[in-house]
Amino acid sequence: MKEKFRIKHREASILNRLTFLFFIIVTLFSILLFRLFQMQILDKEFYDSKLKASTTYKVKTQMLRGKIYDANDQVIVSNQSKKVVVFTRNNLITAQQIKKIAQELSQIVSVSNQTVSTRAKKDYFLADDDNYQAIIKKLPNKEKFDYFGNKLRESDIYANAVKAVSDDQINYSEDELKSVYLFNQMNGTPTFNSVTLSTSDLTDDQIAAIQQSEFQQSGITIASGWNRQISNDSLASIIGSVSSQEAGLPEDQAKSYLKKGYALNDRVGTSYLEKEYESYLQGKHKVTEVTTNKKGKIVNHKVTTTGQNGDNLKLTIRSDFQSGVESILSKYYQSEIANGDATYSPGVYAVAIDPSTGSILSLAGFSHETGSSQITSDALGTLTDVFTPGSVVKGATLAAGWKSGVISGNQVLYDQPIQFAGSQAINSWFTSGQRAITAVQALEYSSNTYMVQVALKMMGQEYYSGMSLTTDGMQDAMTKLRSMYGEFGLGVDTGIDIPGASTGYVAKDYTVSNVVTEAFGQFDNYSPLQLAQYIATVANGGSRIAPHIVEGIYQSNNDELGQLEKKIDTKVLNKISITPEQLSLIQQGFYQVVNSNDAYATGLSLQGGAVTISAKTGTAETYATNSQGQTVSTYNLNVIAYDSTENPKIAVAVMYPNVTSSDAKAHELMARDIISLYHSMNQ
Repeated sequence: MKEKFRIKHREASILNRLTFLFFIIVTLFSILLFRLFQMQILDKEFYDSKLKASTTYKVKTQMLRGKIYDANDQVIVSNQSKKVVVFTRNNLITAQQIKKIAQELSQIVSVSNQTVSTRAKKDYFLADDDNYQAIIKKLPNKEKFDYFGNKLRESDIYANAVKAVSDDQINYSEDELKSVYLFNQMNGTPTFNSVTLSTSDLTDDQIAAIQQSEFQQSGITIASGWNRQISNDSLASIIGSVSSQEAGLPEDQAKSYLKKGYALNDRVGTSYLEKEYESYLQGKHKVTEVTTNKKGKIVNHKVTTTGQNGDNLKLTIRSDFQSGVESILSKYYQSEIANGDATYSPGVYAVAIDPSTGSILSLAGFSHETGSSQITSDALGTLTDVFTPGSVVKGATLAAGWKSGVISGNQVLYDQPIQFAGSQAINSWFTSGQRAITAVQALEYSSNTYMVQVALKMMGQEYYSGMSLTTDGMQDAMTKLRSMYGEFGLGVDTGIDIPGASTGYVAKDYTVSNVVTEAFGQFDNYSPLQLAQYIATVANGGSRIAPHIVEGIYQSNNDELGQLEKKIDTKVLNKISITPEQLSLIQQGFYQVVNSNDAYATGLSLQGGAVTISAKTGTAETYATNSQGQTVSTYNLNVIAYDSTENPKIAVAVMYPNVTSSDAKAHELMARDIISLYHSMNQ
């Protein structure tokens, strides 16, 4: 009886287990069926898109870069068309096949640059499968397998193979390096992307040879490419440069560009205007959608975005005026070199600005090698080179004195020898005993000693002969001087729409003597552009305006400028923090510099132009080194000027460093003639 009970109990237990197992199986099948229903019905579009993404590629093609026009709508930067070799990579081609194409192509085209990296040579060597397998075979197991015996990732094994390639194995001949150079460009191209191969200009025979071969089946074609062509050489350095397709995106900015939708091999502006206005000049990519089947063969391709050429830029500079300014500089500078005054001068630079808008009218300069009679166009130096300014800063020094409350109005001080204990006396060029002069006359005569007394007052020290300079108030005075100079644009960012412009050289460390000499422009260094912004601020009544070289952004329209899309507006950076009456005194002083009847006025050479001019001259004591390594005393001769009319139209700064004679007047004649030229061209 008990046995029957045990059997019956066991059968019931087995039945319960089978029932439970059946329930589990039914549940799992239900879940599976639901997932199939979800994937095939509910989420069909999602998985279709995932499948499509795995077999569909988007190919971006860069469009033509925008042109750059001058203020008279004349093209100064365009795209010069030329025939180029283009490689389009499909998804089936191997590195070994690319190597073979490169070898065959190198027999047809010429390559001017055969400089390749060691890594490129190793990749070329390993593209041959026999070479790769031979290297892999010699690798120790730890460079092929992990601690558990699992095979390492292919990329890790390849990296170890690269390290194992010896220098002897990549000791290529000049002809082989051509192949390496071409291979490196093609092998780095992403799937279904195209790259313009960097070769020498193609001849008709080379083009025919490529078109008549079987290269097209391998992705090699002849297409129309472009080079940036600048018709105004004097502005070439300001325009900047564009990367080659081989170089593509700058390495340090690649991540940022990729986020904006760029491709790795896109050509972009790498300096100055081309870089600053990259987002406008670039244009929009043409996008082609390529679809492949399971075997990787292309079954369809269609253009999804037609693309758009880059926008055009219109500059504020007229090419004819720019050329005229260069001619003026060249004429006087060549004469100075010939008479020996410019023997040690590194160059001469001039900037012209519309003081009411900040529009750059001209950036012109020439560099010069010591002892040479040759000069080279160097417009970029107007932004990047800095020099000791000399007395041109004295208007800003007066402003600092007024703002600090240490002088008032057209205050009278004595121009006199400034004799500090234990040091040589500081004099103005005309100092003889004591002479009472006003603030306006201090500008007119260019009094150093007036400015020294202003600086002393700012330090809380009243001058008396033989006094000892103390550091009391030194930092406060220098901070206030530099702050006011900065309000005029000296020693600070000018706000110009060209990257890389200097903010000047403003030393962090200084002595009390430096504070004194700072007051008459014999310490900090500034660029020609900064001096131009300074005089423009005086000319327009006290508004520091950001200089700009681009007038507007225009739509691309074949060979025409196109419609205006965006105008570059006048941007006021700050207002000078002195009263209109105080600024008027600076303007009066600058007017008297040129137009006074007093023989002590320092800018009389600026007379005789097409219009009346206001100006401030500056002479800074400097040094140069001669061919024997000896130190030679020289002078920086500078001038800032504007047309003294009801509404000034042009403000000019000229810097002429390291001149052997302090009596030279070439810089003043340059400024006068530039202003006259502008008015003769804009009557």
